Amino acid sequence: MTNTTINKFVTDQDGFDALKIPRDDIIKETLESPASTELSQPIEFGCAEGPFDVYTRTLCSSPLDNGNIEVTETIRWKIAIPIWGRLFRPLVKRELTRSGPPEALKDGETYRAPWWSPPDRLNARATSVLSRLCGLSLLAGYLGTTITQTITFASDEFGSSNAAQGAALGAVRAGVLLSILLMVAADKRGRKKLLSVCAVGGALGSLAGAVAPTLWMLGATQTFTRAFSTALSLLLVVVAAEEMPAGGRAFAASVLAMTSALGAGLAVAVVSFADLAPWAWRAVYVVPILLLPWCLGVAARLPESRRFVRPHGKATFKGHGARLALLGASGFFGLLFLAPMTQFQNEFLKEEHGFTAPMLALFTMITTTPGGIGIIVGGRLAEQRGRKTIGAIGTFGGATLLALAYQTSGPTMWALFTVGTIVAALTVPALGVYGPELFPTALRAKANGLITLGGVAGSAVGLTIAGRLADHYGKLGPGLAILAAGPIIVTVLILTLYPETAHVELEELNPEDALGPALAPPLN
Repeated sequence: MTNTTINKFVTDQDGFDALKIPRDDIIKETLESPASTELSQPIEFGCAEGPFDVYTRTLCSSPLDNGNIEVTETIRWKIAIPIWGRLFRPLVKRELTRSGPPEALKDGETYRAPWWSPPDRLNARATSVLSRLCGLSLLAGYLGTTITQTITFASDEFGSSNAAQGAALGAVRAGVLLSILLMVAADKRGRKKLLSVCAVGGALGSLAGAVAPTLWMLGATQTFTRAFSTALSLLLVVVAAEEMPAGGRAFAASVLAMTSALGAGLAVAVVSFADLAPWAWRAVYVVPILLLPWCLGVAARLPESRRFVRPHGKATFKGHGARLALLGASGFFGLLFLAPMTQFQNEFLKEEHGFTAPMLALFTMITTTPGGIGIIVGGRLAEQRGRKTIGAIGTFGGATLLALAYQTSGPTMWALFTVGTIVAALTVPALGVYGPELFPTALRAKANGLITLGGVAGSAVGLTIAGRLADHYGKLGPGLAILAAGPIIVTVLILTLYPETAHVELEELNPEDALGPALAPPLN
């Protein structure tokens, strides 16, 4: 939908001269018609770079008797944000609507991007690609949380213990081996095709889970589902990194995390009906197949990643082993705590605090929704202040608060889960971009699959230990307090060994890619 924004001013000659200067804020304008000295002649501007499919700005002016000038500024625009455009149109309109002629920036001042956009200006292609990736992230988020949200209800139907739950959840992580194969294929055949393959595979695997007769059969179906959903999540981050400017990668990671959380929230909402019947939890596994046609339509409109289609240097893991080991170890120790903390949350609330299914859904929504604050703030701070400090604060602070939450009850428990989620969410954009950033195009997807293997190993170990310790102590808190040592190790790794990658182009971080022809600016 093309919008029209009209600004009217009465100004002096200096104010009119300021209006004739091409804008350089959320849009970089280009002068389409000569700036005539005659006031009766309209002046037109177009879009040189910005998140618009359509953009023109026209100045019409006429002199007044008192020497001032009456100016009508007409802006026709269409934001390049499919799917989510209605959310952003009011924000864009506010940026384009002016109460008066613009003031010149003072010496040393630079334009500050609004809070809802990255520090680096996005063009139309980057904006539309990121929007569609966020659409697919809904499905990835839903698929990635179904077993977490339903296993306590499935265990009730199947009569399984905490140890059996932990073992099943750990076994599901074996699907990462298939994820790695999918990521290898993405490095060879491209990202676009594999996005659709992962969406289809994840939805079909989820549907199979709806008819699982035992906990182990549910785990088997979820092994395949998790493999495809994990690969889908990784590919979304890889494509985003390959499309975004240097100052927009953490921002892209943050909005992908937000929409993934929205998909997870949909799963939580469906789980709220799980108490209606012993088998009602199975409905959660049917929803992805209903979403699949829409998701395939979104994927079909995505172009192939611009960095994948451009010539890039060949690469092997020789010389990248240290980076791979660093991120793999971080994934292992981080998920050693994070996986059981999230996977056993419903079990903790249901068995130790007597929560019903609607109460579980309410608790999850109330305590995790504010995590969006941490994601947004973390994305901005990671671009402005750098990745390392923000990642370390989120890792250590989030783990400490969430481990304490499992030792408490009542309002204190609610508060600790909420604040801990906000702080932990800082790590999503700050650390989530390191995988795509630290490896060249020819290895980027495969490397992220291997890094995930480290995280999955940590998840499996953590889930198994947490389940056994829960049976030993009769509650989950002590085991999670012990496993919180994992994030402390990650914090040390971040502060001592992680490089700073903010505002550095991928070709600078990965010289192999710089051996090919220089990247031309992407089409607007």
